Amino acid sequence: MFKRLIAAAAMTALLAGTALADTKLKLVEVITSPERTETLKSIVKGYEAANPGTSVEIISLPWGEAFEKFATMVSAGETPDVVEMPDTWLALYAGHGMLENLEPYLAKWDESADLNDRALEFGRTVDKTAYMLPYGFYLRAMFYNKKLFAEAGVAEPPKTLDEFMEASKKVSALPGKYGYCLRGGPGGLNGWVMFGATAAGSNQFFKEDGTSTFADAGWVKGLTFLVDLYKNGYAPKDSVNWGFNEIVAGFYSGTCAMLDQDPDALIAIAERMKPEDYGITTMPKGPDGKTFPTIGYAGWSMFANSKDKDAAWKLIATLEGKEGNVAWNKKTGALPALKSAENDPFYGSPQFKGWFAELADKDVFPTVMPTYLPEFAFFKDSLVIKTSQQALLGEITPQELGQQWADYLTKAQQKFLASKK
Repeated sequence: MFKRLIAAAAMTALLAGTALADTKLKLVEVITSPERTETLKSIVKGYEAANPGTSVEIISLPWGEAFEKFATMVSAGETPDVVEMPDTWLALYAGHGMLENLEPYLAKWDESADLNDRALEFGRTVDKTAYMLPYGFYLRAMFYNKKLFAEAGVAEPPKTLDEFMEASKKVSALPGKYGYCLRGGPGGLNGWVMFGATAAGSNQFFKEDGTSTFADAGWVKGLTFLVDLYKNGYAPKDSVNWGFNEIVAGFYSGTCAMLDQDPDALIAIAERMKPEDYGITTMPKGPDGKTFPTIGYAGWSMFANSKDKDAAWKLIATLEGKEGNVAWNKKTGALPALKSAENDPFYGSPQFKGWFAELADKDVFPTVMPTYLPEFAFFKDSLVIKTSQQALLGEITPQELGQQWADYLTKAQQKFLASKK
């Protein structure tokens, strides 16, 4: 009898070992670059070392095709255990019940308290439930050139829209210099939204009936602000066509003194400017003391049909934990989701403190674009560019600009609302 018990125990242990050895997880990366993928492999290697017998297959999808390719995988039943989840996808997959509720895991995780408030807020955007843990944020803040400010007699970075316009005027009085690196070309929507919402005192894109607010007086005032800034010569004339590379180059070359951008712009700027020559601060506030910088984010989600949820959660915890999160965000250019990251030497510079201060400011309201609308991509990448350039060049008025945007988005939003009935 005793020998049979020993044999049974040995067999049980052998089977358990076999099961452990057969634990395989699938991780899909969707915002892909060679450097990001190598960093991900390094973090996963550490996870595998800490969890003997568990292996992770990494599938990296090119970002330009990621949405379609991932949707095809899911429809074919080839769902991963863990996926890199962009903010624009969260409602789609969580809304269809495909993602695991992470709240029970967070309740037991000893690093949950290190997640900053914004991470928890954005991770819970669907049904106030954590279906995703954001790893970082792409938040707009204001870069400013300290040397140009001093030369122009600007004592400190502008805190309000009025101060922003006045600082732009003073810097633009210098020969060959301008106040603001305006992004009039591709990707310019962020600036229009930030100044529009800040002037309006609200980042609500729609009313309850689906009517867009872009034609409302407050938003039009913000659109007019940017048009006037350009017409007054406070931004380079050719900035009507500028995209990301041009505005960043315009800043580090000393052509213009102010730039609104995400942390990923810091990589190029830090390579070309001395740290004491520039700073980063909160976006200027409107008449009611509020500002609305645009923000994007991405994170980690678990699919609800994962066959080994405990192992999948451990993988997310490794990626989201202090060591993994900081290492990952140093390569992605995103602000980390952890409070403790502020103490990391990499994020300890005065430049990064500007973003952390902005995130902590109770009068700062990070603004997420209505990317859930299928029509938004055309709006952002085609309609906005054409019409905003027309407004900058005086071919249409700011009121007409706001009305065209409102007409287009009202139809899209009301169509979306009708589909939910």
